[in-house]
Amino acid sequence: MTMDMLPDRGTRTITYGVIGCGMMGQEHLRNIALLDNTAVGAIFEPDAEMRAHARQFAPDAQFVDSIEALLDIPEVDCLLIASPNFRHVEQLQQIAAKRPLPVLVEKPLFTDPAHVAAIDAFAASYPAPVWVAMEYRYMPPVAKLLEEAEAVTGGIKMLTIREHRFPFLDKVGAWNRFNRYTGGTFVEKCCHFFDLMRLALRSDPVRIMAMGGQAANHLDESYDGARPDVFDHGYVMVEFESGVRAMLELCMFAEGSRYQEEISAVGPNGKIEALVPGPGRFWPASLGPAPLPQVIVSPRDPKGPEVRDIPVDPTLLEAGDHNGSTFYQHKGFLELVRGAKATPDVTLADGKWAVLMGFAAQRSMVEGRAVDLDEYAAAL
Repeated sequence: MTMDMLPDRGTRTITYGVIGCGMMGQEHLRNIALLDNTAVGAIFEPDAEMRAHARQFAPDAQFVDSIEALLDIPEVDCLLIASPNFRHVEQLQQIAAKRPLPVLVEKPLFTDPAHVAAIDAFAASYPAPVWVAMEYRYMPPVAKLLEEAEAVTGGIKMLTIREHRFPFLDKVGAWNRFNRYTGGTFVEKCCHFFDLMRLALRSDPVRIMAMGGQAANHLDESYDGARPDVFDHGYVMVEFESGVRAMLELCMFAEGSRYQEEISAVGPNGKIEALVPGPGRFWPASLGPAPLPQVIVSPRDPKGPEVRDIPVDPTLLEAGDHNGSTFYQHKGFLELVRGAKATPDVTLADGKWAVLMGFAAQRSMVEGRAVDLDEYAAAL
């Protein structure tokens, strides 16, 4: 089905089919419920406990036993894929073969360099729009930084992203403890940040140098005799075609931090920073109210840093762990489905670049060398 085949897109209720309702899928359900004229019509979630949780947020949805059964429901207008990372490619292929609908697919788009050919073939032939879920773009302080960075900095010359956060949470089957299922931490977690780098700098990467490893998390865990192998910290330096350089610092055993993400963009005229707190549910009540997101503008001349609070609607904070961004992302996707937006904000090409940057970072860490993105030339 193409977009032109959706009748009365601008006014009628848009019905979602949802594939995967674990922790992130449930956040999507809570945010879809905040959108006008939407409904969750069908859910495919094989885990009984996750199905029970999902029913709380989508009590009227029909629960089905397969993607094929979900696609057989004629009322479904669009799809959300929030399944474990390693399922995304095969599920996109299933959808393409049976009933192509507009799709919002969770990041990362794929988990193995061998998947690139399949993604390219899918992108070349899929007749409906696909939006890759990079919700960090829509965190209000990050969106404000992206909006004002060019004017404040006079052109970004250095970009630094730091995330100091909690370890990976428990998920069904502990799939997020293993590189073979996640793509690796710097794909699974950091594709968000590599996407932000390309977006902010309006340029593609050419070379990555990185160091990292597993220092503190999951060291004493074992699942069916297998030890978790996901990294929990690292530094990544990225050089772009424009000549600008960016850096990522990740630590996943630093949940005591006041802010979870700190982004700094600097140019000849000044600096702009975005400070984003972690999920409010993790902030101790004994410490009082959770920190407010902030943007700090620091011109070089005249000096005088300006600190702006960027409050987020409490309803949106309650609906998820991503500073309201999941709602704003869904709002944009709904506009796409209704025909009010012509193209996805985050394309399949954007999703692919972010994953390849993560692979390059991890290769650099393991092999102890700089990795040219030309090494993935066949994928670009």
